[in-house]
Amino acid sequence: MALWVVPRVDRELARWVAAVERCPDPELRKQGISSIRHKRFHAIGGSVYGLDPHPRPDLISLIVAYQTISDYLDNLCDRAGVEDGPAFARLHQAMLDAVTSGPPAAPGRCDYYALYPHRADGGYLRSLVDECRRQVARFPAYSDALEGRVLRLASLYRDLQAYKHVRGEERVPLLVEWFRREGGGSSDLAWWEFAAASGSTLGIFALLGLAATGEPGPDTAERLLGVYSPWVCGLHILLDYLIDQGEDARGGDLNFVSFYRDHAEMRERLGYFLDRALEGASGLPRPAFHRGVVRGIVALYLSDPKVRAGGLDDLAAFLLEKAGTDARAMWRACHLLRRAGLL
Repeated sequence: MALWVVPRVDRELARWVAAVERCPDPELRKQGISSIRHKRFHAIGGSVYGLDPHPRPDLISLIVAYQTISDYLDNLCDRAGVEDGPAFARLHQAMLDAVTSGPPAAPGRCDYYALYPHRADGGYLRSLVDECRRQVARFPAYSDALEGRVLRLASLYRDLQAYKHVRGEERVPLLVEWFRREGGGSSDLAWWEFAAASGSTLGIFALLGLAATGEPGPDTAERLLGVYSPWVCGLHILLDYLIDQGEDARGGDLNFVSFYRDHAEMRERLGYFLDRALEGASGLPRPAFHRGVVRGIVALYLSDPKVRAGGLDDLAAFLLEKAGTDARAMWRACHLLRRAGLL
């Protein structure tokens, strides 16, 4: 599968590199190129949904374009010296517009850079949004109910990015209050776990995968949403933060894993998210695929060299054992792909 997905993703990304290289503003151009070159594996990982139940090049084009929006905007929030929450929210409206049904020229589009200090992108962000909308329009099963669930996840992602990148002293109070409003009164999640789950695009890709297959009913979509948000998505982003702890500490960036009381609590909660994700995946249509996604997340992140550098080998061994022998095989495959420069 990887041998089919990786070249196709790279061809899609090459299109967007060529587009962003024409961006007039040097800061936007720099961040756009950097986001593709350094976060390429995000698009590769997300594109696995373009293989279920058979290869769908149109879905992969959509996933790559959408993930490219996410990674680009993350850089604009994180790397350009801006700490303006309303500007970040306006930028991330692009992620809602990209999955709103209708033709590319549909009304309701906004000037995404209206509050941001850099604006001249040569139409780059709009072209990404338009690509997503063109592909979504090809999915006849993208019903109002399914679209509403996708937009809910995109809205949570937008809010998270607007709150977590403001000035340091404002971040936690804003995120805690947001959790109280949007967390549904969940007693099973800490505020930082809800925030982590909101920061993953995998739930959106899984729902778009349902639309592409033309088979979802409201019950199927709701079950999938309940498994991915918070369990699969939370596991995804918590593992991302786990391996980035040292890097985030040096850069003064908010790291959700750092809010656990100690290593024992972190180990327990990561194990719990993994258990809930695997259990939930077993109750979805094509359960082997979704369990494979969960195990692939574990393998991908725990094969990163930052695991050993951060002294996380014991925790990685615990999670890999819990994930099962298939996860261990995927972990070994990820090591080989990293050595070959494919990840």
